Amino acid sequence: MGGSHSREDLDISDSEDEYETEREEEEEEEEEEEDNYEDCTDETPDRSSSSSSKRRPKTPSSLDEVESKLKALKLKYPSAAQNPNAVKLYLHIGGNTPKAKWVTSEKLTSYSFLKTSRIDGRGEEEEDDDDGEGECEDPFWVLKVGFKIRVKVSAEMQLKTFKDQRRVDFVAQGVWAMKFLSDDDYKIFVTKFQDCLFENTYGYESNEANKLKVYGKDFIGWAKPEAADDSMWEDADDSLLKSPGSATPLRANQDLTEEFEEEANVGIQSLALGALDNSFLVSDSGIQVVKNYSDGIHGKGGFVNFSGGNYRSSSNLVHSTPKKALLMRAETSMLFMSPMSDAKPHNTGLHQLDIETGKIVTEWKFEKDGTDITMTDIANDSKGAQLDPSGSTFLGLDDNRLCRWDMRDKNGIVQNLANAGAPVLNWSQGHQFSRGTNFQCFASTGDGSIVVGSLDGKIRLYSSNSMRQAKTAFPGLGSPIRHVDVTYDGRWILGTTDTYLILICTLFTDKNGTTKTGFNGRMGNKIAAPRLLKLTPLDSHLAGVNNKFHKAQFSWVTENGKQERHLVATVGKFSVIWNFQQVKNGSHECYQNQEGLKSCYCYKIVPKDESIVDSRFMHDKFAVSDLPEAPLVIATPMKVSSFSISSRQC
Repeated sequence: MGGSHSREDLDISDSEDEYETEREEEEEEEEEEEDNYEDCTDETPDRSSSSSSKRRPKTPSSLDEVESKLKALKLKYPSAAQNPNAVKLYLHIGGNTPKAKWVTSEKLTSYSFLKTSRIDGRGEEEEDDDDGEGECEDPFWVLKVGFKIRVKVSAEMQLKTFKDQRRVDFVAQGVWAMKFLSDDDYKIFVTKFQDCLFENTYGYESNEANKLKVYGKDFIGWAKPEAADDSMWEDADDSLLKSPGSATPLRANQDLTEEFEEEANVGIQSLALGALDNSFLVSDSGIQVVKNYSDGIHGKGGFVNFSGGNYRSSSNLVHSTPKKALLMRAETSMLFMSPMSDAKPHNTGLHQLDIETGKIVTEWKFEKDGTDITMTDIANDSKGAQLDPSGSTFLGLDDNRLCRWDMRDKNGIVQNLANAGAPVLNWSQGHQFSRGTNFQCFASTGDGSIVVGSLDGKIRLYSSNSMRQAKTAFPGLGSPIRHVDVTYDGRWILGTTDTYLILICTLFTDKNGTTKTGFNGRMGNKIAAPRLLKLTPLDSHLAGVNNKFHKAQFSWVTENGKQERHLVATVGKFSVIWNFQQVKNGSHECYQNQEGLKSCYCYKIVPKDESIVDSRFMHDKFAVSDLPEAPLVIATPMKVSSFSISSRQC
């Protein structure tokens, strides 16, 4: 399955000539209908003759009946001139089969935006005056199209605009397309949709004052992308790294070759890719060791069984599934966290595995000033820290904590793990924030700077020597940041939300004309608008029930002067790959005729038969000379596959 264009651009057969012919016919019907209506209203009931009574319907006795009659007439004689919200409605059928196509659902219908407290009101006409009795949710905007569609205005609709076609596509228990009868009609809809989306997302009416309140004066370009300075995106490109050949996206995945697929024999929960000899498949029963090769990972090595006597203390490890694995000390040691449940991701400690012996050697406790504390995530000190044979520190994150842990004691001496009881990690650096940060995820750059994503969608940048105050804080777009990654040089940040990826350029020019990143200085108001990476509505729908983005990452480099080439994310049964250079190219065809923030829909898809656990590129060292990228590894619960990418890139 390749670029989405091959499916979304299936013919919606409306030529301009057909449009004009239909509109002329509608206008003629409208004129005839209006003449009849005027005849009917000019004559009072007292003066009506018996013959005219037969010709015309009886005068309604109430305003409700008048409205009902008018609605009936409108349904019978649809007219674009009568209803400025008139649209043509199409439905996509056939999924991803050769018979897939768009079919006309309604030759002419109308849409409306309603504010309501409930979404299950199919067939109800108006809810603007809904008293909300029995409802606990605040009113929100919904899009209603005829009697077939009623959906809350949200990012989950995956609305995609086609300005040149006067068309929008979206998901609402199926994949739909609406075509508008004029450019003005299209613009009115898009503007209203964006206003409703803003209000549903932030709880404020969409106006200039409230946008300033949400984004701040330095980030107003996020609200008005057309006014933002995009020069940094282009300046950041290195011409020597530009992809060879045409940037036109391919319509098939012939440049993705599956090299290996192996049965895992374990329920894989996560991948821990190594940059040296081995990688690791983490499951609920243990850790499977596999070998790294230039064409992928395969060949089963040792297996560490969590319940097989590999750990000598009273650990609760066998009762929970490791959710995070972290390689350290030249990949001879692994730390992993095992929350008690998905609903309670907080951990009071972690386990350390000696990879060379296959033994779990200890269980560490998180403690500060003699008090047990919790962590929700851990990360390496820097992008290449797992290759350091003497590394003893790593980063920790909790809702309102950011810190560095040291496995040595306060005097810098390695602790004796043979002692009874759980050794205590040393809080060597960090800060406990008093309120409201709601940290969710983090990652580090090559020099140890830290990017942190939050529940409110904010992304904060911390320098390598201070965790107390962020150098830069990017505003959220309304969706929680579930995962975050950063390039080795710190110039680019990739945030994962449920419905889209957000790519941020951290470069800016200071008052002295020096180019810096937001990790090392305050960016002021010279901040480029972000770009979004999305699935088309159709691909989002086809991805499966669990069609949320997770764990988007750059390809993996750990050397200065090298640039990441691809981005990969998992969505349900799909692994989705973007060409990084193409995403940065602001003149690319994908960005033409769009509204709002630039959104890139040019990607490749690798489909699987079941939901994908993780998709990651191997270390750059495994990219052989005739291939531009290291192999891509895709894991499902019971299989692991490796793919190579040829020099023909999307």
